[in-house]
Formats: sequence, structure tokens, C-alpha cells
Amino acid sequence: MRQTISIFTILFVFTLFSAPAGMYAQDDKLNILVIGAHPDDPDIKVGGTAYKWAQQGHNVVLVSVTNGNAGHHELSADQLERARREESRRAGEVIGAKYVILDIDDGTLMPTYENRLKIIRLIREHRADVVITHRPYDYHPDHRYTGQLVLDAAYMVTVPTIVPHIPHLDRNPMFLYMSDRFTQPIEFKPDVCVDIDDVVEKKLDMIHEHTSQMYEWLPFNQGILDQVPEGDRERREWMGERRRRGFSAEPYRDKLIELYGRQRGTRINYAECFQDSEYGVRLTEENMKRYFPFFD
Repeated sequence: MRQTISIFTILFVFTLFSAPAGMYAQDDKLNILVIGAHPDDPDIKVGGTAYKWAQQGHNVVLVSVTNGNAGHHELSADQLERARREESRRAGEVIGAKYVILDIDDGTLMPTYENRLKIIRLIREHRADVVITHRPYDYHPDHRYTGQLVLDAAYMVTVPTIVPHIPHLDRNPMFLYMSDRFTQPIEFKPDVCVDIDDVVEKKLDMIHEHTSQMYEWLPFNQGILDQVPEGDRERREWMGERRRRGFSAEPYRDKLIELYGRQRGTRINYAECFQDSEYGVRLTEENMKRYFPFFD
């Protein structure tokens, strides 16, 4: 019996073999690079959204530019660095993400050419499509200089003669800012906000892994060390109650309503928001669902 081949089958086969690279699912995975100044910065600012990307099979790498070895009242620098590397590894495992810590001492980061090359290498090695970092306006010099170094690396990641032993990127990634509450010289203005109500507990589970910060150094620095509970479960509950407030969607209500519609946007409790840095690929209404594919 002779079988007939429909015109639709012919068109499908032709399209399959003539389609440009990156059109199909295997090549459609995003490479997300979250670059914070310290271990726990990526978790606190992007943990929920990072988990959403990871849930969909995208490649998520969390980065601390410094090794976090300065912020403690009892541990030596070497002890603290080892602790924070292990804590970060566990935090990444919570959402199935890789955690990278560069070998730069906490509190000493400067926007030098040498450090710029480290960031260029990092972005190239992970073939980043999206890079999220601090704005270069912040209370902490490590935060400011991390943001500056990432911006200085933008565009240079496409120049073959810079760091020539690592293949350059054919296209500059999208560079986004994490949120902050600073207003000088320019306040943070969200271009996209992500509802994290469904993953906020997973984000808190990540943060919970940073024991030396959440239950030791920061409470000591804030004068509330005597309030930290002893048990692991009690600590997690205590920390969660304190941290959830910082994830409130309220400051970004208008943007959430714009993106999710009034019915859902008014009900969102927790959100993570990002601002287009104007470097690299620009975030637009047309490509937002490509880079944030979990939007309905």
C-alpha cells in the first residue's frame, strides 16, 4: 500500500533541518549568572527567581565575588572562609544551582583591571545570557565595586583580544540590577517583578544554610545575638519571620499589577524585582517572556 506524505510533514522536516541554532528546546536553555559581592547576596536578592529558572531546567550559577572571610566576631579569616564556602554550597544545592566563590578577600574588593578580567572570564566560561548584579550605589564598598566590575566587563566579553584564551561571546548578555532601597544618586526603578509567593519558603531555606551570617555575625553586629534560638527549627522560624518583611511586594505593587493584572497583582505578598541596566541586550515587553519564561 502506497503511503502518502502530507505537505505538512514535508514542511516540518524542512523546518527542522533548516532552523537556526537555538530554536529548539535543547538549545533554548538560559544561562543565568547571579553575581553578588558576598556569599548569601545572590540568595537574598534573587533566590526565589533563581529557583523558578532552575525548576524549568535553565542553568543557574550563583557567584560571590569575595570569599566572605571578614564578617565575623569570633572565627578567624581562614575558618570563616571555609565555613562560608560550605554554607554556600549547601544553599545552592537547595535549588539545584552551582555556587561559585572567587578568591578575593572580603572587604578588600577594588574595581581593578585584574578583577575586571576575572569577571570577564566568569561570564564567558558560563556563556551567560542573563547577568544579575548589584547597582553601583550601595552602603557596602564590595557591593558597589561588584556592580561596577560587572558593568566594566559588559561589552568586553565580546572582544576576542581580551582574555583571548577563553572564547568570546557572540552577543553581549542582558545585564540586570538587583533591587535596593537607596535613592542617591538614583533610586531603583523596577522593569520586571517576579511573584515569589510560591517559592519564598525555598528561598528562606537557602538563606537558612548561611549559619555564620544569619545566626552569628549579623545578630552580633545588630546587637540581638541573645535573641537567636538554639534549635535548628526554631532558628529557621525566627529568621523567616524577620526576613520575609524584606521581600514584601508592597513597594512594587504598581509594577506587579502591570505585569500580572489587577486581580493577581494586588494579592501578591512577596516579589523580587530587577532593573534593566541599559548594558547589553535590553529587556523589552517583547523578550520578557523569553528571559522570564515562568510568567503566565
